[in-house]
This record gives sequence, structure tokens and C-alpha cells, in this order.
Amino acid sequence: MHIVAIAWIYVALMMAITERSVVAAIMTFLLYGVLPLTIILYLMGTTRRRRQRARAEKIRAEMAAATAAADAPSDQAAQP
Repeated sequence: MHIVAIAWIYVALMMAITERSVVAAIMTFLLYGVLPLTIILYLMGTTRRRRQRARAEKIRAEMAAATAAADAPSDQAAQP
């Protein structure tokens, strides 16, 4: 996916270089290159972010369960 992003930025840069003014070049690069690329990369990363969030929640739940188990009084320690 990174090679496609690099190629897209390269094409947008080449388009910007051919513009007649600096302002038009900057706008071309931002509107044809950077803005669409950031939107696409954000959308493509949605599943990865969702997976990371689920993994972090699972780890938090396991840590909470382990902490609760460690804090609970042991039945064997209470017997003489």
C-alpha cells in the first residue's frame, strides 16, 4: 500500500510542478495529492485500528481479572 501512496504523491508533485504559479502548484499538490491520500489511508487503516482497540480491551480485561484474583482473599489461607 505504501508504494501506491508514494506513486500518488509523485504524480501529484509532477502535476504541481507544471502549474504556472506557486499558489496554483501548492493548491494542486494539496487538493489532488495530500487530501485524497490522507482520506484513503485513514479509511484503509480502519480495520487495523479496530483490531488494535479490541486487542487492548482484551488485555485490559485480562489485567482486571488478574488483579481481582490477586486481591481476593484466599480460602486456603483462612483455614487453620
